[in-house]
Amino acid sequence: MKPRFIARVRFLSFLLVLFALVLIGKLYNVQIVRGEEYSQKADRQYSKPESRIFSRGGIFFENRGAEPFKAATLNACFIVALQPNKISDPEAAWREINAVIPIEREVFLERAGKKDDPYEEIAKKITPEKADAVIALKLSGVQVFEDRCRLYPGENLASHAVGLLGFKGDELGGRYGLERYYEDTLARKNAEGYTNFFAEIFTNIKKTIFEGEELQGDVYTSLELQTQFFLEKKLAEINKKWSSEMSGGIVMDPKTGEIVAMAVNPTFNPNSFQGENVSVFSNPLVESVYEMGSIIKPLTIAAGIDAGVITAKTTYKDEGFLVLNTARIANYDGVGRGVVDMQTVLSKSLNTGVAFVVSKLGNSRFADYFKALELGEETGIDLPNETRGLIQNLDSTRDIEYATASYGQGIAMTPIETVRALSTLANGGVLPHPHLGKEIQYDIGTSKEISFPPGDQVFKAETTEEVTRMLVSVVDNALLEGKIKNPRYSVAAKTGTAQIAKPESSGYYEDRFLHSFFGYFPAYDPQFIIFLYTVYPKNVSYASETLTQSFSDITQFLINYYEIPPDR
Repeated sequence: MKPRFIARVRFLSFLLVLFALVLIGKLYNVQIVRGEEYSQKADRQYSKPESRIFSRGGIFFENRGAEPFKAATLNACFIVALQPNKISDPEAAWREINAVIPIEREVFLERAGKKDDPYEEIAKKITPEKADAVIALKLSGVQVFEDRCRLYPGENLASHAVGLLGFKGDELGGRYGLERYYEDTLARKNAEGYTNFFAEIFTNIKKTIFEGEELQGDVYTSLELQTQFFLEKKLAEINKKWSSEMSGGIVMDPKTGEIVAMAVNPTFNPNSFQGENVSVFSNPLVESVYEMGSIIKPLTIAAGIDAGVITAKTTYKDEGFLVLNTARIANYDGVGRGVVDMQTVLSKSLNTGVAFVVSKLGNSRFADYFKALELGEETGIDLPNETRGLIQNLDSTRDIEYATASYGQGIAMTPIETVRALSTLANGGVLPHPHLGKEIQYDIGTSKEISFPPGDQVFKAETTEEVTRMLVSVVDNALLEGKIKNPRYSVAAKTGTAQIAKPESSGYYEDRFLHSFFGYFPAYDPQFIIFLYTVYPKNVSYASETLTQSFSDITQFLINYYEIPPDR
């Protein structure tokens, strides 16, 4: 009997310790983490007939050297409601309220006419100033109740990543971005102004341990406030200077896949999005595919080196064009350069050179490398509506499709797929897992690190080191004739210019291009990879003209801001 008694005591002790830890965590959460929020509840001047007040978890950005930035939070707002049976002159009441809060006369009179209904809301998300103005009217049958509303303090900042809160029918929830992806964590189901403290503790334990439900909490991301600001500033400058249809960018740690900044221009303000075309809310960095052009060439060179069919010094005779399956492909300028090596192929961005690499690899082996890079697969990023690349040409029986794919035409990828694939050149050949979430801090006081496993090894480490050396040479000697070479930092980079396909017919526009740019630094131990693109810039030919300076500016900002030591 004694061993059984001891086991029971130990079990009860375990339960008591568990309860104490949860209780302490809850007290810490109530008094410290969410003290301001509960203080607002306790001090509110008005109570709705039903005690439930809107609540939702927050979304936070990193803010180097300071407190995390609240990218999505809650703010005090008010509801104006009617007691119809106490309104003697609805017309007069409407005129007075309409002078403070514009409201359609027909809607007001219809709700004021429901004499058997004790509560009819006529306005939500009212500011404290306007709420005070309504109260000052002292109208019989008009009530003002405190509530809380979703607030995005950064306004347009990272709006495509953060997303927004909105209605789908009668259901309010996250509709885009992190708001939607982490809906189960952020949503506060049956949120109430007053909840039995111990009941809430045991309810959360029950949900987590016995029912396996996701606990409710706040989402902390890897997005960094100042880096996000700077990226968005540069994208706005690109769009304005070149009258582009759209520009986008991603800054990521190529080893961990943590996204430090991601943005699209034009953008939107989730605080006031009524009237916007819904297409502006979608995130083209994960939802749209593009033919990326010559930034794909380093991947082709890497495949050739990795398979042992070429080295950086391998040569071929460049005639300036090729004819495959009766189709003609040519270098960007149509010029042949005679016998050149693979370094020149990257430095001069020769289409015929990467087509030569494919001929040495063979179509099947070339396709195997690109499929191993998962260019036709979702990355699994923690954002909704991710689509996958279009790489059907890598299953073709014709040589021409493989040749064009080698320089980024005829296959299309999302920007996030592209960044993931290019990151293999910066991290020793491994596919990273791009993501924004870093940690969830639960309402009960516990937390969970959001982790993602690394992907497969696509290239050998020595292969990527060689391609990196080649890309550093591109920056030091070829890009704008070496004018952006950084004497203290090794930077690996490549530009891309791709024709834009006609959406409703075969072929490409003659005068519409997508410009792209990627680079990483310090090249041999990179902390960041930067990807930029701009769609249909006007009166300019090449990405070296539209994106090089912006890439250089972002690189210098990151070096200074993160105090990255020089490697030269």
